[in-house]
Amino acid sequence: MTIYQVGKLNRDEAKAMSAFRGPGQIRQVACIGTGIIGGGFVAHFLARGLDVLVWDPAPDAKDRLDELLKTAWPTQERLGARAEDRGSLAWAKTAAEAVTAADFVQESAPERLELKRKLYAEIEPLVPAHAVIATSTSGFTIADLQAEGSRSPRVVIGHPFNPPYLIPLVEVAGAAHTSKAALAAAEAFYQSIGKIVVRMDHEIPGFIANHLQAALEREAMHLVAEGHATPQQIDAAVVHGLAPRWSAIGPCMVRNMGNPAGIGAYFERFYQGSEPSLSHVKPPEFTPEFIRAMEEGCRAMSADRSRTELAAARDRMVIEVLLAQRRAGLSNHGV
Repeated sequence: MTIYQVGKLNRDEAKAMSAFRGPGQIRQVACIGTGIIGGGFVAHFLARGLDVLVWDPAPDAKDRLDELLKTAWPTQERLGARAEDRGSLAWAKTAAEAVTAADFVQESAPERLELKRKLYAEIEPLVPAHAVIATSTSGFTIADLQAEGSRSPRVVIGHPFNPPYLIPLVEVAGAAHTSKAALAAAEAFYQSIGKIVVRMDHEIPGFIANHLQAALEREAMHLVAEGHATPQQIDAAVVHGLAPRWSAIGPCMVRNMGNPAGIGAYFERFYQGSEPSLSHVKPPEFTPEFIRAMEEGCRAMSADRSRTELAAARDRMVIEVLLAQRRAGLSNHGV
């Protein structure tokens, strides 16, 4: 399922994509770094039957990964993983050893720019030509990572949401010089292991989901700092108000379905109500181009379904979330 992707590959790009291993050909994944993100990826890859060779220089890396896998495996089993299909796990002594036989590389080293640049200078020449190299970075861009070194076209963003063994989202992006074939190969691989891929047409620091998360978190901080709400009230508002609905439809479709004439009509009356006072963040200018982009995006998500059909689908999903919350025994603030 592609949610947002680069334009279609031309003939030369499609031919170039054949240089990379397709999903069915990827058997061994190299994981560089086994912290919360890297270890979460290890757990997910193993559950999908892939053989994983890991490297992490931290002295306690093996113990930390063992504990994470113990936590993650029961979750994977509930999602359908079977012990008999589990891939193998092995440790490499060096980063170079980890990548030399890899079909795909997932780099999740600490978020330090110079460290990552040094690491890429070491491993990129050693990675087989058929393998894409994906970075889990949450803030750096490919342009940042390659500013002082090789501008390899096969290094891409493969940014997950934490924990990667549970949350389906992966954002895929690249710099202007990144190969579209490499982006398409990374997207195809992630999809084959059960991920939902948001493939961006260009990269920005923090990508998409972190921007959205940061905006909500900052509004929460303002509400607490100004004495308008407590952390408990904020979390209750999200868990029992926004989250159930957002599990079915996102904020764009919420506005689209909330207006009989669609989302375009919402912007026409934005300044007539209380909306301008509801955020510390100034909204963008509502240009015709912006409104058109919003309308076209919502139309695509609607997929020719009527408002009644969309509402029914939304309600089915929200009911499942509410029932799951009851079974889990959530308190008013969500734990």
